[in-house]
Amino acid sequence: MKLYYSPGACSLSPHIALHEAGIAAEPVLASTKSHKLQDGTDYYGINPLGYVPMLELDDGTRLREGPAILQYIADLAPTKNLAPAAGTLQRYRLQEWLTFIGTEVHKGFSPLFNPAMPEEAKTIFKDKLASRFKWLDNELADKQYLMGDSFSVADGYLFTVTNWTKPTGVDISGYPNLLAWHARVGARPAVQEAMKAEGLLK
Repeated sequence: MKLYYSPGACSLSPHIALHEAGIAAEPVLASTKSHKLQDGTDYYGINPLGYVPMLELDDGTRLREGPAILQYIADLAPTKNLAPAAGTLQRYRLQEWLTFIGTEVHKGFSPLFNPAMPEEAKTIFKDKLASRFKWLDNELADKQYLMGDSFSVADGYLFTVTNWTKPTGVDISGYPNLLAWHARVGARPAVQEAMKAEGLLK
């Protein structure tokens, strides 16, 4: 398998999932700025949408979109308990979390990376993110992880996007439960390995 990624982008979450699952995949750097691979290949020829992550299976089949890739990886290693069994209510709870993270948090950060976005507009998006982080802080008050006591692929996804608070100037210092959760996830060996593989940690 190949995982097309860009360091620190949302593709870090399936990178984390692969390490958590103990599944080997070849990481392929796909720049989100030049949209070229390291050998000069045009990434648009591989993924017409031009973004990461994308997982290429051994038979050449390609799977796009982080939440779908995360669940696929989790299902390859069911004994690792990275996702509840398909068809259970808990699996739909996981999908609930993945959708929330993708639409309410991940996409809330997108305008903050746009240099053409006016500061007034960025303030509006930061305020919206603050309301979501406040809600998350309450949700994590009595939990180790988003789904309870066990780490899931949703934790890897939320960890990835909350790493964007520093480069975008989003202040989460007032959310102690969220900060404790972030430190807990960040200390996991698989998370450390994935970050090192992307050059985010030495």
